[in-house]
Amino acid sequence: MSKSTTLVLVPARIASTRLPGKPLADIAGLPMIVQVMKRGQEADIGEVVVATDTQEVADAVHDHGGQAMMTSVEHPSGSDRIHEALQAYDGDGQVQTIVNVQGDLPTIDPDSIRASLRPLINPDVMLSTLATEITREEERDNPNVVKLVGTPAGEGVLRALYFTRATAPTGPGPLYHHIGLYAWRRSALERFVSLPPSALETRERLEQLRALEDGMRVDAALVDTVPLGVDTPEDLERARAVLGT
Repeated sequence: MSKSTTLVLVPARIASTRLPGKPLADIAGLPMIVQVMKRGQEADIGEVVVATDTQEVADAVHDHGGQAMMTSVEHPSGSDRIHEALQAYDGDGQVQTIVNVQGDLPTIDPDSIRASLRPLINPDVMLSTLATEITREEERDNPNVVKLVGTPAGEGVLRALYFTRATAPTGPGPLYHHIGLYAWRRSALERFVSLPPSALETRERLEQLRALEDGMRVDAALVDTVPLGVDTPEDLERARAVLGT
């Protein structure tokens, strides 16, 4: 995929009950949102644009040489936010692949960002994501660790059959930790945001189930590591340690 048809979008909203103002939290001398932007740039798959509802976040991105677009404060999800940014950035439809990198993943490996595009080589795949095998016993039954239930669909790729907070599937064999980074075909993103929240999405509180319930094929590239999501002050300290205070 050429750079001209692939866009990395980073949604960032300032509101956070557990860590207020987290996109601007300092990590190794840079705001967290700038660290995420840099990981996207290091992936080298296309332009990187931050989609935010807060001028202060946009200013921080611009101050560090990045691109940012203002979006509505009313969006219920990051998918809605990146869709608005896509329409404003590329109204003529040149961009055909959108990689959504969450704005609270400052330690994401650029190789993992690139890996998210791999399943889209298959034209039947409408949306791709990432997963890694669970190796820590305490994660198997942790409802905060989302599991991907899938079947092999090529080397290093799983076809997603379900996502759940439960421990699944049962029986011997690996369990997979879902990583919430997505690569969308433009047509799939446009369809997704037009749909109402689905029954299982609402029940499990997992937005990606809306795509499966609609019949979209979702595949996941297997990667080696889970990026640290920053949701709490403790997470922030861990990220600072990883990236060098």
